[in-house]
Amino acid sequence: MGRRVVVIGGDAAGGSAASQAKKRRPDLDVVVFERGRATSYSACGIPYWISGAVEDEASLIARTPDQHRAAGIDVRMRTEVVGIDLDRRVVTWRELDGGGEGSEPFDDLVYATGSVPMRPPVPGMDAAGVYGVQVLDDGVALRAELDGGSVRRVVVVGGGYIGLEIAEACRVRGLDVTVVDRSATPVGTFDPDIGTFIADAVRAEGIELVLSDGVTAIDVGDDGRARAVLTASGRELPADLVVLGLGVRPDVRLAREAGIPLGTSGGIAVDASMRTQVEGVWAAGDCVESRHRLSGQPMVVALGTHANKQGRVAGINIGGGYATFPGVIGTAITKVCDVEVARTGLSSAEATAAGYQFVTASVDSTTRAGYFPGAGPIRVKMIAERRSGRLLGAQVVGKEASAKRIDALAICVWNEMGVDEVLSLDLSYAPPFAPVWDPVLITARKALEAVEADARQL
Repeated sequence: MGRRVVVIGGDAAGGSAASQAKKRRPDLDVVVFERGRATSYSACGIPYWISGAVEDEASLIARTPDQHRAAGIDVRMRTEVVGIDLDRRVVTWRELDGGGEGSEPFDDLVYATGSVPMRPPVPGMDAAGVYGVQVLDDGVALRAELDGGSVRRVVVVGGGYIGLEIAEACRVRGLDVTVVDRSATPVGTFDPDIGTFIADAVRAEGIELVLSDGVTAIDVGDDGRARAVLTASGRELPADLVVLGLGVRPDVRLAREAGIPLGTSGGIAVDASMRTQVEGVWAAGDCVESRHRLSGQPMVVALGTHANKQGRVAGINIGGGYATFPGVIGTAITKVCDVEVARTGLSSAEATAAGYQFVTASVDSTTRAGYFPGAGPIRVKMIAERRSGRLLGAQVVGKEASAKRIDALAICVWNEMGVDEVLSLDLSYAPPFAPVWDPVLITARKALEAVEADARQL
């Protein structure tokens, strides 16, 4: 028997780690345990499958178990790892369908368990008809219930990315949808002025928003199913189905029980090569903490982009190569109804918490030349450090062809560019794609003016 690598979790991080390790060292025995029914799938695509924009479940799967097996990886589906013994270097497992049990030795272990939906500790949260949406099996269960035809009213608890995407998916299906959130504006990682645009877009779609109001209980009927959501303000929101969109937390239970150290953020502590503090144990994906390149703080970021990169880094290193994960800057993007929103770097609140002093600038413009058919509104906001003018963060909200501008701004933040340098960027121009002065450039000019005006007051 050759050197054995055991991977817990067969989605983005685990699948990438297994593939890279096997590719670089074909002599490795690589075993992947996956408790679900699919490997290497797009969890981010689940809301669009539920809405019908994506026609079938199979479209969300990038690599099937059989494709992994064809590459020489031993994939054990519907099999849950229930324990890790670091002294004996074995994991114990249980088949979820057949009931079989056993153990598997390892030389290297990759912990890639992902995350689990957050469930607030309120009465009724575990009732039938309350769904979290994190893994593909969650989406299958939710879709089956919606397809049953008995659901008319949906309450989504939480107005973050997933919450709003699920709300839109349910609205597209013709359902009455209410979103309740404790924040004053949805998607709290955006500044409030951008959040107001998001709220307007959600309401324009016919979705009711209940903001600045928390959930105190799920009212459960005699049949054991959720029938309403009760809020702190005393509202009762009738529901045939409740979806949790409160975000996720790292799934670190097994790691904690085994003695794999966690970081201050609650995710598994790893170094740049994705090693944990236990020899021969690696971790990647939603369950680990990453370093924010601007704040310097550890944070858990549940995104498939990072999970794939981190899994790749772990696999390369296990396979004898060398790679590192350089950190994150908080870039994110989504579509809320007919409005696109995106952000990168630090928000105003995050910049303040990190100790930065800064100025902000916002510009309202159009996605294309104003005279060109299809031009829509766009707002770009920049956050720049006082005196230096370094771009600390940016946010974009607007109609079609708005949000991908965030990628150019993410590159600027990543490379610590000042707004004066952003203003000088050679961005593309043609009337079908942008005004002659792209909104990014206009905002950089306004931000530079704010930096210079602030400096004159010092």
